[in-house]
Amino acid sequence: METTIKILLVDDHQMVREGLKSFLDQEHYQIVGEANNGTEALSLLSDIEVDVLVTDITMPEMDGIDLTKEAIKKYPSLNVLALTMMNEGHNIKKMLAAGAKGYVLKDCTQNDLRKAIENVANGQTFFSDEVTETIMQGLTAQPTLKKRVATEIPLTNRETEILHLICKEYSNTEIAEALFISARTVETHKRNLLEKTGVKNIAGLVLYAIERKLFDDL
Repeated sequence: METTIKILLVDDHQMVREGLKSFLDQEHYQIVGEANNGTEALSLLSDIEVDVLVTDITMPEMDGIDLTKEAIKKYPSLNVLALTMMNEGHNIKKMLAAGAKGYVLKDCTQNDLRKAIENVANGQTFFSDEVTETIMQGLTAQPTLKKRVATEIPLTNRETEILHLICKEYSNTEIAEALFISARTVETHKRNLLEKTGVKNIAGLVLYAIERKLFDDL
């Protein structure tokens, strides 16, 4: 039996929320709350149990970036998915830096939205193809990239293998099975990767790999 994913929808357009509810309020998904802005969402989070916070970026009073920062500060295990029309590189990087695990555009397919929610609910990442392309276009032009790389600590072969599987959206259990190691060892390597790369979360590791073109299949 599939586990129901509890979702909090945050968007200042009621028609958008109604459209999402008509698609998501099914057996596998439960809309446990909805809010017009980040301030309302933070208030709701203190009273309801949420698996995935699905939020727009541009909203009155408190936008999705500040909401993500504050929500994860208060609830570190909360999973956040950005659902927006904004495909600019600076917004993507700000949302991911704030702690969002996924970023999809509102014109995505229903299958992509479903996969994004399920990946994020499981602590994995998901980006629309257009979002990944924007990230790559923006980061390949960064003038400070060489300087940053020169100061980084090289990754071991095992860390590189694990980073590759993280980018391919493998869970800890799937990584452990693929590499014939324990899930606890995978978690240790993940902590080491975060420390070495200087990023804050799994989404940051994916960006790190894309930025440096570490793998041909990304």
